[in-house]
Amino acid sequence: MGKTYERIDGRLRSFIEAQHVFFVATAPLDADGHVNLSPKGLAGSLAVLDERTVAYLDFGGSGAETVAHLRENGRITLMWCAFDGAPNIVRVHGRGETVFRDDPRWPELIRHFPEQAEAPGLRAIIVVTAQRISDSCGYAVPLMDYREERTLHADYFGRKTDEEFAAYCAKKDHVGTSLDGLPAIPLPLPPLPAPPR
Repeated sequence: MGKTYERIDGRLRSFIEAQHVFFVATAPLDADGHVNLSPKGLAGSLAVLDERTVAYLDFGGSGAETVAHLRENGRITLMWCAFDGAPNIVRVHGRGETVFRDDPRWPELIRHFPEQAEAPGLRAIIVVTAQRISDSCGYAVPLMDYREERTLHADYFGRKTDEEFAAYCAKKDHVGTSLDGLPAIPLPLPPLPAPPR
């Protein structure tokens, strides 16, 4: 039987932080617009900031539907599934905000991601304030074994300077605007700030 919670702490926080992958869902206000669902991973790219706030890093390589939807309406749901151990699904429904590279909050937020603060292809930080926190059984989620992180993204974007990455973003369809024509990543992409010391 599923339950709702007032905060992300204890068992819930431990579960979230132990998962290798999570999913992000957003949608535009237009009923005919594209709903977006994205898998997220990469060790060190998710942080529980406090009992009601989580954040994750947004990387280039595909479109920017999540960013566009958050700029338009802020609605977002995050979901984690147990693919090993006891069955469980955790969802955080909330309000999301995109913190871009030139935002004055960037230096403080990026400190929560010491493994990825200088990762190639980093575009933004997504901050989610929980409005509803819940779990459910996950009895039908299959058991799967984690092997290792893929290095393809870091390998590909690691060969580009930050200026070349900015040029890549400027040429890519659906980075500056979403599939539905909503504003997404502001272009030209601001330079990546120096990591905090």
